[in-house]
Amino acid sequence: MSADSALVSLAKIAAGVAIGLPLILYLAQDRLIFYPQALTDARRADVAKRFPAVEEVFLSGADGTRLHAWLVKSSISDSAPLVLYFGGNAEEVSWMLEAIGDPRRGGTPGVSWLLADYRGYGASEGSPSEAALLADGLALYDYATRLPGMDARRTYAFGRSLGSGVAVHLAAKRTLAGVILVTPFDSLVSVAKHYYPYLPVNWMLKHRFESISRAPQLRVPLLCFIAEHDDVIPPAHAERLFVAWGGAKRRILLRQSRHNETDGADSFWPGIREFLGESRA
Repeated sequence: MSADSALVSLAKIAAGVAIGLPLILYLAQDRLIFYPQALTDARRADVAKRFPAVEEVFLSGADGTRLHAWLVKSSISDSAPLVLYFGGNAEEVSWMLEAIGDPRRGGTPGVSWLLADYRGYGASEGSPSEAALLADGLALYDYATRLPGMDARRTYAFGRSLGSGVAVHLAAKRTLAGVILVTPFDSLVSVAKHYYPYLPVNWMLKHRFESISRAPQLRVPLLCFIAEHDDVIPPAHAERLFVAWGGAKRRILLRQSRHNETDGADSFWPGIREFLGESRA
């Protein structure tokens, strides 16, 4: 093979990689971002048996998709504050029932919780996407604030990791008493650029979750947990979102914690209880 032919062949290979790799990642991005965790009927029945005071909630999304959530009512008051919980991208949220019921961990007897299953997660139907999750967050809020004793002025959004994008969008569209974000990010585009600096992710990414563009206009109080050794979302992305937030805010750095180790940090649940208490005072 001549030198010219070899150069042409290399150029074709390079062009194929340059076009093919972005195309593959574009087509596969749903599977890279969302990891639906379904809840079998048997597992759901077991959860209901273990937590008899917890109610299962079924509601319809804007497009009619059947959505599922767990409602934990306060053991103290029918007019207690309500926390809407939005989990991570690989999270089946029923595990939180044990955490919030344990006084040594997340026990909050004076607070009600509504734990949302994303589409395709838990017992919710459908398939996840940014547009669907954001719309479903609004539907869940609208359902929750129509419950007896519930009040938008005592409703909080709690977003973990991917759920931070849902919580921030909800704060931009509805009245909230406060927002709790755990290992959040500024935008999914920014995070993707960190992992794929050699790809044109700005035009490739369909699910963008641009929290950073909404944050400066938000005046609702924020409690932001940042994992010092976050191995999934570099802490700088959470810091940028925190700095951009327009309202009162408090930052708690969870030292020595990785992305999935936040709940075990000494300051995690006490920080949440204090924030909810301050906002209710």
